[in-house]
Amino acid sequence: MSDLHDDLILFDGLIIAKWEPSLFEDMRRGGVTAANCTCSIWEGFNETMRNIGQWNRWFAAHGDLILKARGTADIRRAKAEGKTAIVLGFQNVSAFEDRLDYIELFKEVGVGVAQLAYNTQNLVGSGCYESRDGGLSDFGHEVVAEMNRVGMLCDLSHVGAKTSRDVIDASKRPVAYTHCLPAGLKAHPRNKSDEDLRYIADNGGFIGVTMFPPFLRKGTEATVDDYIEAIEYVIGLAGEDGVGIGTDFTQGHDPEFFRWITHDKGYARQLTEFGAIINPAGLRSIGEFPNLTAAMQRAGWPERKIRKVMGENWLRLLTDVWGE
Repeated sequence: MSDLHDDLILFDGLIIAKWEPSLFEDMRRGGVTAANCTCSIWEGFNETMRNIGQWNRWFAAHGDLILKARGTADIRRAKAEGKTAIVLGFQNVSAFEDRLDYIELFKEVGVGVAQLAYNTQNLVGSGCYESRDGGLSDFGHEVVAEMNRVGMLCDLSHVGAKTSRDVIDASKRPVAYTHCLPAGLKAHPRNKSDEDLRYIADNGGFIGVTMFPPFLRKGTEATVDDYIEAIEYVIGLAGEDGVGIGTDFTQGHDPEFFRWITHDKGYARQLTEFGAIINPAGLRSIGEFPNLTAAMQRAGWPERKIRKVMGENWLRLLTDVWGE
C-alpha cells in the first residue's frame, strides 16, 4: 500500500460479498477500515436474527481481522488495531415486519443502517423497480421517526424517487444513498437523476458512489478511472463534503445469489437482468483498494479530498446519525 492509503480511513458504504474468513482477509489486504455489510435483504425477523448470530460467531472466531461497529469510536479503534469494523446493515426493512419495536432490538445488536425498500413495494414505501411509486406510507413515517430516535441511518439506494423524497423530507437526521450512480452518465432504474442527487445533498444528506458494473457508463469495460469519473460527477452536483464510496462489492457470489436478488422477494417476478458482473479493471477485488487511492492521486486529487471521500465524510455522517 502507499503511505497515504495505509494512513487514511477507508469506509465502504456497501459490501454484499459472500461472507467468509477469506473475505475478511481480503478486506485487510485492501486496507478497509470499516464497511456497511449487508446481513438482510428479503429475510424476515427470525432469519435475519440468525444471520446476525452467524456474524457474532465470526466476530468471536476472527477477532484478529474484524470487530462489530456500534459507533464511530469502534471504527477509529479498528483503524488503530489494524482490523476492519463491520457495520451490520439491511438492504430492506423486511426484518422489521410490522413491528416498530423491532427497530430498537436490531439497533441493540449492532444494526446501524437500513434501506427503506429493496427494489419493490413493502410496508414502508416503494422501490426503484416498482411500476407505481406510492411514496412513504403512514407506517413508513413511523419507521423513519423510530430509526431517527434510535440512531439508525436511512438508506435510499434502491428506493423509488418519490418515496426517497418523502424520507428526505420526513427524517430529522441525515439520510443517504449509500451506493448509487448518476443517471446523467447512464440511464438506468437504479441510477439517480441530477435533480435527486442535488435534492438529497441540499437537504443535508449523503451520497455513496457505487461501481457496480451494470450501472456504470462503460459497464464491464470500465476501469477504476471510470469509477473516479462517476465520483467526480456526483461531487460536481453535491460537493466533496457529502460524497463517499459505496462499492457494492459482490465478491465470491455465484449465479444463484444474483437470481435471488433480482427477483421480487427472492422468488417472485424477475426485476432485472445484470449479465456478467465484472468489476472495473484495477478494482476487481476488495484487496485491490489501494488502486483506488492511486487513481485519485493520478486524477490530481489533493490529499484532503482523497481522505474525505475515502472515509472521513462517512464518519462525520455516521456521527450525526448515530450520535456517537
